[in-house]
Amino acid sequence: MIGQLHGTHVIVQDQSEASQIHNKGYYGVPQSGGPLKLDLMEAIYLVESGRLEVESDGGKRDVGHLMRLAHKNSEGFEIRYLVYRELRSRGYVVKLGQPPLDFRVFPRGGTPNKTPSKWWVSAISERRTFDLAMLLEDLDRTADVRKKLLLAVVDEESDVTYYDVKRVVPKGRVGAIDLSSSVDGLLMADRVLVADRDGAGALHGGHFFGKMIGQTLQLSLIEAAFLMDIGVFKLTDSKTNRPVTSAALKKRARSFQPDFDLRLNAFKDMKGKGLIVKTGFKYGSHFRAYEGDPAKQHARYLVHAVPKEFKTMWPEVSRAVRLAHGVKKEILLGRVSEKEVEYVSISRYRP
Repeated sequence: MIGQLHGTHVIVQDQSEASQIHNKGYYGVPQSGGPLKLDLMEAIYLVESGRLEVESDGGKRDVGHLMRLAHKNSEGFEIRYLVYRELRSRGYVVKLGQPPLDFRVFPRGGTPNKTPSKWWVSAISERRTFDLAMLLEDLDRTADVRKKLLLAVVDEESDVTYYDVKRVVPKGRVGAIDLSSSVDGLLMADRVLVADRDGAGALHGGHFFGKMIGQTLQLSLIEAAFLMDIGVFKLTDSKTNRPVTSAALKKRARSFQPDFDLRLNAFKDMKGKGLIVKTGFKYGSHFRAYEGDPAKQHARYLVHAVPKEFKTMWPEVSRAVRLAHGVKKEILLGRVSEKEVEYVSISRYRP
């Protein structure tokens, strides 16, 4: 079939050919009188698949010429085209979306005029910065119209990896902490010991704080700071035998972990949601979170506490998601702000 290049569009004038292209894949927009108007992305895909020839000024225009023209007029076109091509090859009808989102993707068998789109897709280069604030804006935009956001990340070999992104509110089944009396602890270097058997049992037996090492309970600095903040824990310095205030404990903790306050705020929020929270060091994250008894179930979440304006590179996100998937857990980014902690789940997805 022959199409004529007009600026950044291709027009198929023959009415029967235009109808055939449109009806078999819902390419282009039918025009008054019968022609079909294709954007360059659609035209390049049809030329590449051998269904269309594009002419201009009496000559045939190959894929290379059309790609150069598209790139000249649309920054990042090559990334979007790779995603478009991949989704089309999977049998989906794909239409351009409203910026900043790139595509509307319809379910197999669906039609643009009769079927709601299944996903709104953002095409991303692996070299682009992962900006959590911008991602949440896109997520809210899709949620407002009851659509699902899909991130399509293109690597340097032009392979596409899809990520499902959603807000979640993790919840556990552990009740509120109710200790009838305060427990005493001993501050060592970067951890806290509870030698009193009853106190250790109250903290570990009911709410799984710390880890029992023989007859002694060992707590992390985050656990100790949390318990002090809710008024059920008193701390003594092992060297000076003097009381340690909550402020002094946090100051020491910051010397080991500059982002201690960020982690502590996320820890407090998860405990308030009834979760059992443990270190996620072995899994490359800040925390692992259980919905119930750790002795009876695996952690459901790996949680990484991040600041409100968190930015990183996509390979770091890919690594975290892959690791969580490998140990059958869900990775959550806990975005800590002055008022709340928002949790964002990112997981690999196959359309």
